[in-house]
Amino acid sequence: MPSQHQKFERKKRNSCEESRRTQTTFLKHDTMIVRHLFPRQGRQLLALNRQAYIPRRFSSTDTPTSTPVETIARSPVEEARPSITAETPLKSSNSAESITRAATETSRVKAKQRDQFHSLGTTVGVSYKPEDIIRSPPSPSDITLELLLASQTHLGHSTSRWNPQNSRYIFGIRDGIHIISLDITAAYLRRAAKVVEEVAVRGGLILFAGTRPGQKRIVVRAAELAKSYHLFERWIPGSLTNGEQILGHCDQKVVNLLDQEVPELSAVADPTKDAPPGSYIRANKSILKPDLVVCLNPLENEPLLHECGLNNVPTIGIIDTDADATKVTYPIPANDDSLRSVGVIAGVLGRAGQAGQKRRMEKAKRRLENAAIEGE
Repeated sequence: MPSQHQKFERKKRNSCEESRRTQTTFLKHDTMIVRHLFPRQGRQLLALNRQAYIPRRFSSTDTPTSTPVETIARSPVEEARPSITAETPLKSSNSAESITRAATETSRVKAKQRDQFHSLGTTVGVSYKPEDIIRSPPSPSDITLELLLASQTHLGHSTSRWNPQNSRYIFGIRDGIHIISLDITAAYLRRAAKVVEEVAVRGGLILFAGTRPGQKRIVVRAAELAKSYHLFERWIPGSLTNGEQILGHCDQKVVNLLDQEVPELSAVADPTKDAPPGSYIRANKSILKPDLVVCLNPLENEPLLHECGLNNVPTIGIIDTDADATKVTYPIPANDDSLRSVGVIAGVLGRAGQAGQKRRMEKAKRRLENAAIEGE
């Protein structure tokens, strides 16, 4: 029977052998990891460009000179840059000459092709540009059904929002909206243009009003053509019915037949100019009222139309299928929501006012000439 000491020695030997076996296993694993790691990383390192690390003096093919020259060590980036030699100006001059010759040859070929094929192909005609409506609006003689159709003047509102008084202007229904008759629109637009022209011939005051977003440039351009006045902001209620209080502070001027101001007659025409503030004369100052009002959005300017009716001022308005045609004197059934539609109608009326102003100036010149002849 083994003694206690022998058992202890045997157990100690077994533990030592077990620890050596474990260390050997760990070493084998470490060696295996290193063995597998080296080829993978080594291939990537060998794949790098090693040309940048080769010194210049080992790869140079120049023959050494007898006189040693000290050189400054340069970085790999500087080594890769091309060196500038004395032949560079010559090469640049040659390249400039070649570029000039190539450009001359190209222009000659293009000119030859243009001479040979200038009569072939197609020519792009007049295309639609939104700015043309404002820059060069159509005249009353240019009114056609095609122009009105392209300007979307025939599109009304939903059938559920229509005003029964506009049934005579409606052509039909399509996709739940009313279609305005373009024949009626063209006829009513020509009539309104004639009214604007005749008022301008007689020297009347015309007011163009359009307060919706986007109508500012359209209103201003139409007023410039007709040499009239414009309103693109909110109408102040009472400007006509209570104009002495609202517009009494505005100055007035007197002009001759050629629209030239006559300062000598300003005091006679406006006696309240030199009157003290708050006096009876200044409080009862008479104001000038428009002879014709052109409203591009009657739905938002009902106070303006109401005051014009109280003061017997004729009005022209764009009447959509949901508007009340009885609010204006000369309605124009058309789409009042489209800026293109409003631009065409306002441009036609502005051109009519321009034609009227031209006729008035011609009459004034003839009248002055006749007066000068009679005076002699």
